[in-house]
Amino acid sequence: MTSPTVSQKHPRGLYVLFFTEMWERFSYYGMRAILFLFLIKSVSEGAMGLSEQVGGAIYGLYTSSVYLLTLPGGWIADNILGQKKAIWWGGVVIMIGHIILAIPGNSAIFFLGLATVAIGTGLLKPNISSIVGELYPEGGARRDAGFSIFYMGINMGAFLGMFIVGYLGEKVGWHYGFGAAAIAMFLGLVMFRLNGKHLANLGEPPAEKGKMTFLYVVVAALALIALLVLSGLVSAVDLAEGMKYLIIGITLLYFMYIGFFDASLNIVERKRVGVLFIFFMAAALFWSGFEQAGSSLTIFADRHTDRFLGSWEMPASWFQNANSFFILLFSAPIGAFWIFLNKKNLNPTIPVKFGLGLIQMGFGFLIMYWAAQYAVGGALVGVGWLTFTYMFHTLGELCLSPVGLSTYTKLAPRKYYSQMMGLWFVAASLGNLIAGLFAGNFNEENVAEMPSLFMQVCLFGVGVGLVLILLYKPIRSWMGGIQ
Repeated sequence: MTSPTVSQKHPRGLYVLFFTEMWERFSYYGMRAILFLFLIKSVSEGAMGLSEQVGGAIYGLYTSSVYLLTLPGGWIADNILGQKKAIWWGGVVIMIGHIILAIPGNSAIFFLGLATVAIGTGLLKPNISSIVGELYPEGGARRDAGFSIFYMGINMGAFLGMFIVGYLGEKVGWHYGFGAAAIAMFLGLVMFRLNGKHLANLGEPPAEKGKMTFLYVVVAALALIALLVLSGLVSAVDLAEGMKYLIIGITLLYFMYIGFFDASLNIVERKRVGVLFIFFMAAALFWSGFEQAGSSLTIFADRHTDRFLGSWEMPASWFQNANSFFILLFSAPIGAFWIFLNKKNLNPTIPVKFGLGLIQMGFGFLIMYWAAQYAVGGALVGVGWLTFTYMFHTLGELCLSPVGLSTYTKLAPRKYYSQMMGLWFVAASLGNLIAGLFAGNFNEENVAEMPSLFMQVCLFGVGVGLVLILLYKPIRSWMGGIQ
């Protein structure tokens, strides 16, 4: 057999980005796996001893901020640093943040570490994906395959991170776990620096620097928020609640402006913007359930699940790894299944795929509703309940997440292309924030309410999913021929 030609091979730069992102995701998901537990476990266990309500609000603010800060992170790359320098400095800031988290200290130091990690992730995350796209200027199936390989790196990093950081954090010491996340990001930086030559002429700084006004506004807003929280004038719970309504309000006004008041858009583009708004709300609802993985589902794993294998107790954070495992297991078969259905002219429309994603997320919480019935009686449930919940959530993710990202690239008006891609991340930000606030209801005094709380998420997910499926024809007609 002859060796493949250079044109058939993937660029070496892909593997540089693969391993850089793998180690960054190791640090992010590894730290996230133990974050909520560290916030709510007692001081005698070396943790912060916060209430579930406050811990959930802080968790939601952190995970929400990571996605919100991709907007200024993308702007900084486009207007000041270029994508390559943004990745490097983003990684440096992430590593510094994890080092701060690894140092035992007071709550102010810990929150400084969280904020630093969020800022660095917002700078790195959107720009590393952009350079992957630049590696394949011709587009087509080769680019799709390149992104599939890159996506595998994300899940490998998450899988390893949650195992190693989760074990160190819960079994050895919380700050050892945070320290492991710092080491992982350091390895990613070393990989990126030593092999940067394979990314020559990609992601370079712009010839003309953009105006700094936007950046000044972002920095001022972050400083104001930090001042309000640290001074005690605003609690974490109040801030999280306020952020929720602020994100919803700004997003609604933004979509209304584009859809109703921008006279440069024609009627077809306006209808497509309306479809994007529908998908935005559906995605935010999906992520608000899916991202319970690090909050309410982790509480359930820690307090109500029998994690003993013989005499050894499994870390509660390890259950979050089920998502990465099922992604690696199901990604290829589901991709092949869509291709098979397409050949038979049976491929579901985009609204139907969104609906299926939401319904499967809802089914996951239906499983948790049944599991919670046993927990209310004081019993520890088996590991299968959470495992099957994560399986349904992963199947839902594979129906909604890649389809949604692709749909935004197709439907966004050209003049709003980058902004609409940013709004896709805002949907994830809103979902993460709601997930953190929702987890605040899971305190040990109201265990009896657990089944009804899980059922609420189930009914919302299944209900909205069914509406999307039933209304697929008018939604599809508003898409103006885009499939």
